[in-house]
Amino acid sequence: MVLVRLQLATIACFGQIPGTAPAIPGMFPNMFPLGTGQQFGTLPVMPVQAMTQQATRHARRVYVGGLPPTANEQSVATFFSHVMAAIGGNTAGPGDAVVNVYINHEKKFAFVEMRSVEEASNAMALDGIIFEGAPVKVRRPSDYNPSLAATLGPSQPNPNLNLGAVGLTPGSAGGLEGPDRIFVGGLPYYFTEAQIRELLESFGPLRGFDLVKDRETGNSKGYAFCVYQDLSVTDIACAALNGIKMGDKTLTVRRANQGANQPKPEQETVLLHAQQQIALQRLMLQPVPTKVVCLTQVVTADELKDDDEYEDILEDMRTEGGKFGALVNVVIPRPRGDGEAAAGVGKVFLEYADIEGASKARSGMNGRKFGGNQVVAVFYPENKFSQGDYDA
Repeated sequence: MVLVRLQLATIACFGQIPGTAPAIPGMFPNMFPLGTGQQFGTLPVMPVQAMTQQATRHARRVYVGGLPPTANEQSVATFFSHVMAAIGGNTAGPGDAVVNVYINHEKKFAFVEMRSVEEASNAMALDGIIFEGAPVKVRRPSDYNPSLAATLGPSQPNPNLNLGAVGLTPGSAGGLEGPDRIFVGGLPYYFTEAQIRELLESFGPLRGFDLVKDRETGNSKGYAFCVYQDLSVTDIACAALNGIKMGDKTLTVRRANQGANQPKPEQETVLLHAQQQIALQRLMLQPVPTKVVCLTQVVTADELKDDDEYEDILEDMRTEGGKFGALVNVVIPRPRGDGEAAAGVGKVFLEYADIEGASKARSGMNGRKFGGNQVVAVFYPENKFSQGDYDA
């Protein structure tokens, strides 16, 4: 009986069942060694592996917040196992990195348990990754013990992880961390970085901006992050831009640390509605990109009457316009011979093979001098241009 009390006291004080090796450095050696699997009275002996797993569990779990309502244990486990393999974050051998997932559906967060401490640390580099259309937070759980974890394995992600394989850029957050970081999703893939910045900056200058691109092709992946210099416009921009149609896409714009469909207090909703009306008025001033750029204040009607001078101007515009992208057509309407007014005289139309070329031309030629005139460059409706309507 005395022996049983002593053994129970040892377990209570040191969390160690006699007969097993200490799982944590610094624990006292066994006072009453027993053979592996041997039982003393009615107390089973816990295997060393099970004790090690329990002791390292706080350092092998990661908190994932901001999950969409459609998330479930299987989808989260599959997703994180896949991206861990994609970035080269698996260090415990072949197989899935995730061994267990617990989801709190009401609060939209999960605890994802990895096989090893090192893999959990590598998973910390996935903060902000897009899961089912929403950026999620990846953090340490509240029971994480940094000092104890430091004795169990690496506490920081491996700096050589291939984050670009899953659309993340190492260190891109820079000035893009914090509660005012904005997620901008649903961007048309053909939108250039300059176009997206121009859209966002209609609400004020940006402190930081990151358009996420495919590492192999350099093409946009359709989403970006930004932070405004004036943080007071954050909610205004989110309210104004969220749900806006851009071509065949619909923008999703919100604070990056907020999950989809997160409810807001009623008074805040009213305020944002009022702010949205103001912001939308400003948004209406933003041009909608097309493949056709119209240049005005380039030529005069008199310059277009002479055939040789007209051909020189046409060739000059082909040369200049071709510097920005693949030109499909150049149209310069000429005055009619009978003296009647002709549509579009004084304008130059540059049709490009894609919107990217047209956007570069609009940005590059607007405000430039051509023949002593300061050029004004704007996008022109493609349907009007194809119909020969040059006065739209």
